[in-house]
Amino acid sequence: MGNGDRTINGATWRAHWPLRKTRTTLYQLTDRLHGHTARVPAHQISATVSGWLAEVGAKSPLVDDLARAVSDGDWAAVHALGDCLSIEIVVAGEIAVAG
Repeated sequence: MGNGDRTINGATWRAHWPLRKTRTTLYQLTDRLHGHTARVPAHQISATVSGWLAEVGAKSPLVDDLARAVSDGDWAAVHALGDCLSIEIVVAGEIAVAG
């Protein structure tokens, strides 16, 4: 059998297209006050930072603004909002994900 062929109930099945893989950027978040660190994709920034704030009984609408600024690539806003929240964000790298 060739690459991607499978046998199911005696019949040979061939994959017609390869599994697509996309890349997503990971961001390293650091809580400057409590020492938490996490590497997450952009869509998990709000939940991560909100969770850290909840540990100390705090909430902030700036968390969603921070996540939006990261997604938009507005690094001036990312750093300004990060300073207000005592959060540092840097690009940590990319990973491949099935798409």
